[in-house]
Amino acid sequence: MSLLKVEQVSRRFGSLVAVDQVSMTVEPGEFRAVIGPNGAGKTTFFNLISGFLLPTSGRILFDDQDVTAVKPANRVKLGMARTFQVTEIFPELSVRENLRIPVEVAAGHRLKPWQSRADARAMDERVDELLQRSGLTGKAGRLAGELSHGDQRATEIMMAIALNPRLLLLDEPTAGMGDQETYDVTQLIRKLHREQKLTVVLIEHDMRVVFHLADRVMVLAEGQLLAEGTPDEIAADDAVQEAYLGAEAETA
Repeated sequence: MSLLKVEQVSRRFGSLVAVDQVSMTVEPGEFRAVIGPNGAGKTTFFNLISGFLLPTSGRILFDDQDVTAVKPANRVKLGMARTFQVTEIFPELSVRENLRIPVEVAAGHRLKPWQSRADARAMDERVDELLQRSGLTGKAGRLAGELSHGDQRATEIMMAIALNPRLLLLDEPTAGMGDQETYDVTQLIRKLHREQKLTVVLIEHDMRVVFHLADRVMVLAEGQLLAEGTPDEIAADDAVQEAYLGAEAETA
């Protein structure tokens, strides 16, 4: 049974068709990458999956449940979590405090006026586990806003992991990074995918990251599905090469 099905989804903004009848099926445990030139509709597509936008037409199924009109917070409760192009953390809080917030949400304690000692201890242990797995233990007490870009992104990814997702949506997780930060974040994502058998859908411009991580790749161009296949099949696809070379020529 597929975990995620996107069926003929479109999104219009007036006369602009940002996503045009795109379908995608993602199996449990799969690592899927979504690529395409700038303006291809990738982030709009993510916003449709995660509920930040409603489709003009088509539907979205998560674990065989129609979630097309389900709000983002309720999709999180069902097992979706995502990160954003611009890192979404609380810069004025410590790394530990950033992780504690989603841990409390996942445990159902965020709006409770009090916690038992056992509950507080369990959440502290969960935060410690997340810190250890991400390599951030030594930076737990630092303000998140003082960290390097790579460590901020790692913090955001672990905040998503703290919600115990079955589907993790990553929107350009290595954007703006140097080679070492890109390598470190890629290794973290690969580790989480393998250890937790997570289903991951990734938007990424760095083809090294895509070909290193993805089982399958889908290519969007001008809001439409251009190609889909294994990394090797996509790398050899003439239409994909033309779409990217054409985009480069327009911006040259």
